[in-house]
Amino acid sequence: MSDATNVVLCFMAHPDDAEILCGGVLIRLAELGWDVHIATAAAGDCGSEKLPGPEIAAIRKNEGIAAAKLIGGTYHTLAEPDVNVIFDKSTNRKAIDLFRQLCPTLVITHPREDYMLDHEQTHLLARSASFSFPIPNASSIPLSPGTHIPHLYYADPIEGLNPYTGEPVTPTVTIDVSDVIERKAEMLACHASQREWLRAHHGMDEYLEAMKRHSAQRGQLIGTNYAESFRQHLGHAFPQEDLLAQLLP
Repeated sequence: MSDATNVVLCFMAHPDDAEILCGGVLIRLAELGWDVHIATAAAGDCGSEKLPGPEIAAIRKNEGIAAAKLIGGTYHTLAEPDVNVIFDKSTNRKAIDLFRQLCPTLVITHPREDYMLDHEQTHLLARSASFSFPIPNASSIPLSPGTHIPHLYYADPIEGLNPYTGEPVTPTVTIDVSDVIERKAEMLACHASQREWLRAHHGMDEYLEAMKRHSAQRGQLIGTNYAESFRQHLGHAFPQEDLLAQLLP
């Protein structure tokens, strides 16, 4: 269980999602002394055309650990099978238990609408766990004193587009990550199994370049070179103040 007061949990579907979508914000929070945790619902076992599932899952877990370690963070996974992440009783309990162990004060996850269902189901797991983990009877793991519902933010969908309409998503907050973009690229480069496949396929370092292109597009919203955008969950009982805007103006 974390003893830090300020704990950010980035709960995403697959290894490398966090680095692509919000690695810059995680770096900036780490610089402010926040305890950073990156978690995935899935194991990454479909992340290779050549290696068997257990082998590539082990590789991708180690890549996730290495990326988090670059910024003093910790990696976790629920180890659900790729393309089979689902909001059901057993996976929901696993997510709630993880949140109870870490006691996050800030959670970042996928948006409700994204290009693949693993992302959308992870969104449901994160929403459920964020609301539920402070409830005493929701988990058998001891509840830390002062635990409360965390601030909850949704990262961009892939390419910043609603997959059902094709329309650009309008963020509620956009954070400058220009000064840490190369460190963000270093985190993403830790996921070598994905980077090398795409580099061989495209003939260029498309993995990193695609991340930088989208970060540059978001930077245009606030007049900076690179940025990351988010939408805050403002549902009943969730904190209403824009914590990211306050911490990273």
